[in-house]
Amino acid sequence: MEICNICPRRCGVDRRYAHGYCGEGDRIRIARAAAHYWEEPCISGTRGSGAVFFGGCNMGCVFCQNGAISRGGRGRLYSDEETAAIFLRLEGEGVHNLNLVTPTHFTPHIKRALGIAHGSGFGLPVVWNSGGYECAETVKGLSGLVDVYMPDFKYMSGELGRRYSNAADYAQVAKAALDEMVMQRGEARFEDGIMTRGVIVRHLVLPDCAEDSRAVLSFLHRRYGNAIYISLMKQYTPMKAGLPDGLSRRLDDREYDALSAYALRLGIEQGFFQEGDPVGESFIPEFDLIGEE
Repeated sequence: MEICNICPRRCGVDRRYAHGYCGEGDRIRIARAAAHYWEEPCISGTRGSGAVFFGGCNMGCVFCQNGAISRGGRGRLYSDEETAAIFLRLEGEGVHNLNLVTPTHFTPHIKRALGIAHGSGFGLPVVWNSGGYECAETVKGLSGLVDVYMPDFKYMSGELGRRYSNAADYAQVAKAALDEMVMQRGEARFEDGIMTRGVIVRHLVLPDCAEDSRAVLSFLHRRYGNAIYISLMKQYTPMKAGLPDGLSRRLDDREYDALSAYALRLGIEQGFFQEGDPVGESFIPEFDLIGEE
């Protein structure tokens, strides 16, 4: 934490005394830790995914769906030992897996907490649910600790990365990180319909960004084929006023359906597609600390 270079921002902040680009210091912040039922079916299953939502984020997307915790400071601070106790509690509640949501900027803390939990008999599959913008060497350091990687792949366009996430190098960085994830996990494995090993890459479809979404899907299928699962998400919701371009409106069904059809034409066989109307804000959990007490 003295010179923080965990993520591609490499801001070099001493997080013992100041906050990094992620908005966090040297203790884990958790906004919610409870069973979560709104992930892909092979993650949530019937008993839910044990989702731990961490405060802060190294992305800073203008359209963030979880702004209350990514930049709003919601949550409580925990030691590594207390975090391990949360992991063990979730396992005791019978969830299918431990789902670490936006974990990148707390990677060293989480590794220590997992080590403590494993020492007490923890045995759930661990899901790394990230924005995809992380250093390949940081991901490499997770080998043997993470069972399922579930990163976003937001953009191919450097201009969109710059405009929406202050990350013109997003695609380049995400490709290198994803290469490492796929190399670590190999062929997906399932037990009773629940993924226990593998990689799911998520792409949130944004309004008026169809060309870039097609580029993302084409790249993912060409580079990784059936080594990954692709999840095409339609729940984009404008969360605040003053968003740029078409981001001030919800996604049109026709936009999503056209991209789904494109994915099928590409030959994507291992994919998740959302049916029905976009779920909007109902898809975003209350960050009310329920389950943390």
